[in-house]
Amino acid sequence: MKEYYTNKVAVVTGGASGIGLALVEMLLSLDGKAIIIVDINSDKLKQETKRLENLYPGKVLGLKVDVTKEEEVVEMIRRAAEFGHGRIDFLFNNAGLGLAKAFKETSEADWKFAFEVNFYSAVHATRAVLPIMRAQGGGHIANTASGIGFVHFPYQSMYSATKAALIALTGSLRYEFWDENIRFSAIIPGTVATPIWGDHAPDSAITPQESAQGILEGVAQNKKVVFVTDQDRDGALGAIYSDTAQEMDEYLVDIARKRKNGAIGAI
Repeated sequence: MKEYYTNKVAVVTGGASGIGLALVEMLLSLDGKAIIIVDINSDKLKQETKRLENLYPGKVLGLKVDVTKEEEVVEMIRRAAEFGHGRIDFLFNNAGLGLAKAFKETSEADWKFAFEVNFYSAVHATRAVLPIMRAQGGGHIANTASGIGFVHFPYQSMYSATKAALIALTGSLRYEFWDENIRFSAIIPGTVATPIWGDHAPDSAITPQESAQGILEGVAQNKKVVFVTDQDRDGALGAIYSDTAQEMDEYLVDIARKRKNGAIGAI
């Protein structure tokens, strides 16, 4: 795996905490040439950039960016390429929000924001980085989706819809740019103990470091969909096959009832 990332330039959005930060740390440990940390949380970004710059002098750049703003994303890619001496080998579109809410309580503004954060942020960054990857002869774009893009949990309709769209986008672009040596992978990172859960992470949640390890291994193998955990892989298969449809319905109806009654994060 190390060979795939050594001396490479990578951009990680949502990179100042959780899975994104774990990816940044692991890429640096694998002798990445330049790692660009992108986040909207300026305090956390400054803290982590300073810490990692002390450990890996000259290899880290922190950029405060609102990934819902296309003009900011375009400028971010420009500055990242400048820091990477004209190259961007990897783009990890990892920024996103959980967006748990009953459908009847959602507004048009909620839905627009959901797609801006979880879907269009990846569209903006992908569009901006493609000319650079074309010019250098290839690259790899990894989009952090979710198992919920296959198994559509109740009270998370916005999250389900945006992540399903991101999986579909990634799969389509994988073949559109195959002959240009620009690879695309959809990431299903597992149930991870990150700030997205608040104080309600399930006991079965894996660590961000475990997730990052699985992500980087799967990306290095050029997998179309990187399932970090067997649970997510089995869930996706169960959502597809008709012989498990009744079992899946019973499972998700039970979750819907629990969440309706206030069991936040029930899975």
